[in-house]
Amino acid sequence: MDKDNIARWVDQIAREFSLNAKNVGAVATLLSEDATIPFISRYRKELTGSMDEVMIAKIRDRIEQLSELDKRRESIIASIEKQDKLTPGLMQTIVMAGSLAELEDIYLPFKPKRKTRASAAREKGLEPLASKIFNQERVNLIEFAATFIDAEKNVATVDDALDGARDIIAEWVSENQDTRKHIRELFWSEGIIESRLLKGKEAEGQKYKDYFEWTEPISKTPSHRLLAMRRGEKEGILSLDIYPPEEMVISSMERQYITTNGPCADQLRLVVKDAYKRLLKPSLETEVRMESKMKADEDAIHVFADNLRELLLAPPLGQKNVLALDPGFRTGCKVACLDRQGKLLHHDVIYPHEPQRDKTRSAATIKSLCEKYQIDAISIGNGTAGRETEAFVKSIGLPHRIVIVMVNESGASVYSASEVAREEFPDQDVTVRGAVSIGRRLMDPLAELVKIDAKSIGVGQYQHDVDQAKLKQGLDDVVMRCVNSVGVEVNTASKELLSYVSGLSPALARNIVEYRNHNGPFKDRESLMKVSRLGEKVFVQAAGFLRIHAADNPLDASAVHPESYPIVQQMAVDLGCSVRDLMTSTELRKHLDLKKYVTEKVGLPTLSDILIELEKPGRDPRKEFEYFSFTEGVNSIADLKVGMPLDGIVTNVTAFGAFVDVGVHQDGLVHISHLADKFVKDPKEVVTVQQKVKVTVVEVDVARKRIGLSMKTNPFAETPVHQAAAERKNIKEKSKKSTSKASPKPQQKELTMEEKLAMLVNKFKK
Repeated sequence: MDKDNIARWVDQIAREFSLNAKNVGAVATLLSEDATIPFISRYRKELTGSMDEVMIAKIRDRIEQLSELDKRRESIIASIEKQDKLTPGLMQTIVMAGSLAELEDIYLPFKPKRKTRASAAREKGLEPLASKIFNQERVNLIEFAATFIDAEKNVATVDDALDGARDIIAEWVSENQDTRKHIRELFWSEGIIESRLLKGKEAEGQKYKDYFEWTEPISKTPSHRLLAMRRGEKEGILSLDIYPPEEMVISSMERQYITTNGPCADQLRLVVKDAYKRLLKPSLETEVRMESKMKADEDAIHVFADNLRELLLAPPLGQKNVLALDPGFRTGCKVACLDRQGKLLHHDVIYPHEPQRDKTRSAATIKSLCEKYQIDAISIGNGTAGRETEAFVKSIGLPHRIVIVMVNESGASVYSASEVAREEFPDQDVTVRGAVSIGRRLMDPLAELVKIDAKSIGVGQYQHDVDQAKLKQGLDDVVMRCVNSVGVEVNTASKELLSYVSGLSPALARNIVEYRNHNGPFKDRESLMKVSRLGEKVFVQAAGFLRIHAADNPLDASAVHPESYPIVQQMAVDLGCSVRDLMTSTELRKHLDLKKYVTEKVGLPTLSDILIELEKPGRDPRKEFEYFSFTEGVNSIADLKVGMPLDGIVTNVTAFGAFVDVGVHQDGLVHISHLADKFVKDPKEVVTVQQKVKVTVVEVDVARKRIGLSMKTNPFAETPVHQAAAERKNIKEKSKKSTSKASPKPQQKELTMEEKLAMLVNKFKK
């Protein structure tokens, strides 16, 4: 990057985000030197002012945007210069433009165009007439227009001349910066988005039924709704239109351009309408469509990223002997036995369900395998036949020490057919690979899920509709953040997990695994430098996130960076103890005065991190694993009844609510209005993916496979509207009962308002 540009960007970003320019500059410099976001956030706090990863990512993204803006600026300057139309004033205007929209507005009059109605009119020599009208000069317009009649130029009448002049003026109006800026603002402040069903598409478009007749302000349209309507438009079900009130736009344009009365003003009124409808509206609507789509994409990617982070950081069971079951009816349940490191020891198939039901043999197989491989836990996929398989396993009398857990198997089939799985298990078919993945997800969700394309995990909303490059970067950021926050045991990690470590590419991750296979486990962090192509620069980036628990130096198992080892060693010397003693003794650490170790490069933020790490070396930030079980006896959607309380796990959080797995093979929706007893603006305030929740069934639609759930204390509490309706119903019923018991009375005529007023007047008179 150009240093002058970086300096300019730094000042602008610092203003936009209200940050210290020096800290922003440090982040920009580190990023330009290929430092990763986790490394900058964790190990360069003194330079960045302790910025977190989210803010550093925002700075990176803004630098990229400003870089693209400058590239476009340079391209525009070169184009105008080539036309020999670049004046000092125009140059200054281009340089000062702060957005892409502003730049494009400036460039529009100079942008090479294909033949237009305006250019055709210019060729006919009608520009002087257009100027007279536009400047609203005092002139006999008809006589002046008649002077432009020329049969050879295809201007046969006065009307032909005026038509051409208006076309020229319409282009001037549509290319006017102030006009475009003002109407653009009206699109955002007053514009609505309108969705309509296309003729004859009702039958095939039922999933878009909510949008058959829909209008709302574009500025308030939430991400999920905009993406849904755009998908309906793409599939040929809906038509979309975005526009501000036309009268408002036309009036504002007339005020801008019309300053007199008379024939020229009349012509300009026609121009204004034509310029807006034919040129400005289509252009600005396209622009608003693109910008609203970008905002919707950002929101959707943010939701996906938040959900993915919660899923990746789900509590691990840890290193246990696991028996994994990938359930199925017709093809049976695939069984995989894994050791504490996740290595496949044995695989089999059992048939506890119809049509090949053999419960006796299936039960004997599971019991035998549990005993032979000293199984600590059983992991069962939550797909087809999941609850039935869970019920079967619980019924066969296994020892109580064996934990039985349902695991979200979303994406397991993607992994089983992937190149990664084929490389890992070349001699096994996809069913075995899928079962292994289900077992490993229980042991360590993060280590297993990084092998799957994040988009296939299924915790997003409209992920296939958003900008795929931005989605990939956003999700990669999350995976890298999660992997580095947890840390990676270098002697057991897969190359897929290692590839997300700060500074390590997939090629370097492969080299580490190959070195480990040929030379045995790494004995210390320093020996990583022996790996092919892993130089000093990469080592600095990666070392702090790699753990070696069996190393002689206990710091190699911690998040203390090797560059800080001398500081810890000096602390130990000052206290007259070993580094290991310092890490195991709380009393010794109490005697440390961190200010004593502050230098020009190392400040209190880094020293505080070191002290925390000494207290809990290599700590795992993930929560402790908690056993969870779905409600007994509820295995399918047919078992659900309105009002039924259930235990569930949140599987996805969207802008409109949360999806919850209640163990019936079909997630239910807790709408945002049912997430809590109070008003909820953002579902993320209340729930997260993998959260255990208690819900109540409020709606069951077996045919459409839809389940409505509520997390409210009393989901059926009557609102004032419901109460009023109930009161009216009670009054009617009481009236019916009383009239049936008593003799019928003649029905009294209800008085009109005028009659009631007359009665009141008479009352007061008396």
